[in-house]
Amino acid sequence: MYRFLFTYFLSLNILRLYSQGFQVNFQGQKQQGMGFAGTALFQDGASIFYNAGSIAFAEKNSINIGVTPIFANVLYVDSATGKAYRTENPVGTPFCAYGLFRLKKLENFRFGLAIYTPFGSTVQWEENWIGRFAITRLKLQAIYFQPTFAYRLTDKIGIGAGFILSKGNVNLQKDIPVQDSLGNFSHAELSGKAIGFGYNLGLNFKLNAEFSIGLSYRSKIQMKVKQGDAVFSVPASLNNNFPDGDFSGALPLPDVATIGFAYKVKEKWLFVLDINHVGWKTYDTLAFDYEQNTSSLLDTKSPRKYKNIFAFRAGAAFNASKNLDLRFGGGFGFTPVQDGYLTPETPDGNRIYGTLGFSYRFTDQFSMDASLYYTYIKRAGNNNETNLNGTFTTKALAPGFSLIYNW
Repeated sequence: MYRFLFTYFLSLNILRLYSQGFQVNFQGQKQQGMGFAGTALFQDGASIFYNAGSIAFAEKNSINIGVTPIFANVLYVDSATGKAYRTENPVGTPFCAYGLFRLKKLENFRFGLAIYTPFGSTVQWEENWIGRFAITRLKLQAIYFQPTFAYRLTDKIGIGAGFILSKGNVNLQKDIPVQDSLGNFSHAELSGKAIGFGYNLGLNFKLNAEFSIGLSYRSKIQMKVKQGDAVFSVPASLNNNFPDGDFSGALPLPDVATIGFAYKVKEKWLFVLDINHVGWKTYDTLAFDYEQNTSSLLDTKSPRKYKNIFAFRAGAAFNASKNLDLRFGGGFGFTPVQDGYLTPETPDGNRIYGTLGFSYRFTDQFSMDASLYYTYIKRAGNNNETNLNGTFTTKALAPGFSLIYNW
């Protein structure tokens, strides 16, 4: 019993550090304002993330800095008791920064550097909630570093490629169903750091002045946790069952393939569509190796059985004036979490969302972008291992802001 609860807690929460059921990436305000679509054309420095090939068409050097505070909460209603429990989450603040540069002696080459936090937040369930033996608190951060090169083959074709370094850290806490003489439950706290490497590829093709197509691919990344720390607060009689110590493991992050389309209408309207395929099937089993094994703490393999999914993102931009652009969009994505594997760490379901945004150009060199994102997710189900059975309702609101300097 003790061994199972510890393993369950560790594996699911490390997943939460690096990935959510399916991905919503706050990596560019223009793209966010158009439903997170933007693979088919160059927009700004954030195109380093969306399509490395598109930055081959950048005409200026630029620096982008942005942040998207996330206001989110989760409501869980237990099927057996009908009682409701809520999270008490602080505001998450994922950020992004991009540098994009022309190479003077290599006219057709471009170089970009991206630093962004695709996953980083704090989740805290209310005290004594029914799932406290699965999780009570989660604090995490992941940072991606992505240098990228692009080359303009012709006036219509750009290609690009880059390297991805992913670094993350996490602090996880849960209760253990063992009480001391005062009736207080025991507690587990785990912390670890992970690192992984990958690459990205991109192709941008302009069919004509109005229509363009983009192809983008981000590779699978194997995140490796080495010498993570596990600390247990248990009655003295159980110290030998739950020794403090190290653990190691690996978590596969899925590859993402995207095709995008963009259509411009008379310099006033821009319409975009992205279709993503996310290879979540690679996350089938999660294994962990503990430095010190006991009868309650053994090396384990835990099934996850994720499935590959598609996500559809679309939006539009309207050039309202010389200085102002307006944007709107939305999308739909299937969840990779199958029935029987729903958890309080990843209470994911099929997701519908909407976005708004605008840009304002103060000068030819200095501009501001902003966006607003909202989603509502409701998923009823159970977990075969923990026997939690109920309905999760997630609401999230994320206003974003960035500044851009061109020269």
